[in-house]
Amino acid sequence: RWPSLLKYYSHTDGVSWLEEYKARHNAGLEAQRIVASFSKRFFSEHVPCDGFSDIETLGCPSHFFEDELMCILNMEGRKGLTWKYYAKKILYFLRQQNILKNLKEYLQRPTDRQSFLEGAVLIDQYCNPLSDICLKSVQAQVDDITDKVRKVLRTKNPRHPSLAPKAGEVPIAEVELQRQVLDAMNCVLYEQLKYKGNELDYYNSLNSYIHQVLIRRTGIPISLSVLYLTIARQLGVKLEPVNFPSHFLLRWCQGKEGSTDIFDYTYIDAFGKGKQLTVKECEYLIGHHVTEEFYGVVTSKEVLQRMVGNLLNLGKRESTDQSYQLLRDSLDLYLAMYPDNVQHLMLQARLYFHLGIWPEKVLDILQHIQALDPSQHGAVGYLVQHTLEHIERRKEEVGPEVKHRSDEKHKEVRFSIGLIMKHKRYGYNCVIYGWDPACMMGHEWIRNMNVHSLPHGPHQPFYNVLVEDGSCRYAAQENLEYNSEPREIPHPDIGRYFSEFTGIHYLANTELELRYPEDLELTRATVQKIYSSGKE
Repeated sequence: RWPSLLKYYSHTDGVSWLEEYKARHNAGLEAQRIVASFSKRFFSEHVPCDGFSDIETLGCPSHFFEDELMCILNMEGRKGLTWKYYAKKILYFLRQQNILKNLKEYLQRPTDRQSFLEGAVLIDQYCNPLSDICLKSVQAQVDDITDKVRKVLRTKNPRHPSLAPKAGEVPIAEVELQRQVLDAMNCVLYEQLKYKGNELDYYNSLNSYIHQVLIRRTGIPISLSVLYLTIARQLGVKLEPVNFPSHFLLRWCQGKEGSTDIFDYTYIDAFGKGKQLTVKECEYLIGHHVTEEFYGVVTSKEVLQRMVGNLLNLGKRESTDQSYQLLRDSLDLYLAMYPDNVQHLMLQARLYFHLGIWPEKVLDILQHIQALDPSQHGAVGYLVQHTLEHIERRKEEVGPEVKHRSDEKHKEVRFSIGLIMKHKRYGYNCVIYGWDPACMMGHEWIRNMNVHSLPHGPHQPFYNVLVEDGSCRYAAQENLEYNSEPREIPHPDIGRYFSEFTGIHYLANTELELRYPEDLELTRATVQKIYSSGKE
């Protein structure tokens, strides 16, 4: 385990390794205690914003705590699924908190020390906190591309100033020398390495993440522009970002340095293979005329704002768990930059309200909005009222319903928790994590899903299932059948309900078993009966 921790030590430090080992051991015990407590505390709801309070006041080094979480996640085999599920959530939270701290530190620096690449990496890290993304690695990949550009440049002009060991900026007056750099860049990026704008899958969030742009060699205008600008500046050509509507661009000064005349610049489309455009061609690109202000240079903070805005819009496009997570992450980032933006605060409050999570957090946000903009009292009042009602309902909730198969009303329920099933009509594979003796959904859902067209209609058992595509569905008994080739279901919530995959079925974790106390025995008997001979 220790090689992953070596980066926290200096070779010149005098370290008491026995004391370090004790600290790591104790951090491991603390991590295991907290992870074990999460299933019992948060089985019935999303982990609330104050659910991580234990972690925020850790009495042990955070890197040791995180290392134990990684050990849990990397456990071999198909056991410990519930531990892995909550370890992942805690690690997600820990890393995001650290990245948010780094982002705020970045934004407080003078603008000349705010690298566009570093800003893009911070956004990437926050939206993908469990991925191994670091500025050093991304910078090394960019440096590798820059070296390739130098090789091409050397064949064209062996005495080019950008090839010098400590090359500075190529003077703006030396337009031809700058052009040689940009031509070499276009040759390497678009001809040799085959980078291109992702026209076929433009609205894929991967296009916005700089480490994915480098892996997949495709992106959207702003992510490709950050890469292009970074390489150009490393070779002494000062390109500047332009917040052009609908299509992010870069500008290259052809006149006096710092000129305010938009016609003194050539505009570069990194999405369009580095094509150099005039003002008129920029307007052709988006199909309409724009005022001069849109050709002006923007700051690194404004570039990040646009990148986050793109992710926000992607999160709004669909109503899936994945898009909601993207929306939550991008709102966090936006509000870290602009904490008093009423529009985005209201969107965050509505999102949490819609998802039914963190009602106390919703009230805090609404109070902040009311203080910032009293004219919002109508919308704020509506949400406050309904949020308070939600909190009251939650207080009135009794313990979880326990479903005994011995009850007369459950006699028609054929299948049990943990069985791997197949949907007869749609063919998807799934695992059962709950059931009702009859359809418990409202009339509108029953009508929309055309349940009455089924032979047994809504008056038959219905099952909560986790589906292999990551969705959760509610399926009628007559539409499910035993899966002749049971396999693991790659669903993000599998560990919330199950502790282990046996190779044929899932074992309910302690909390789920308390709700369906007689299902485990039936599941084992069913599996023995169906799969013992290897045939259905």
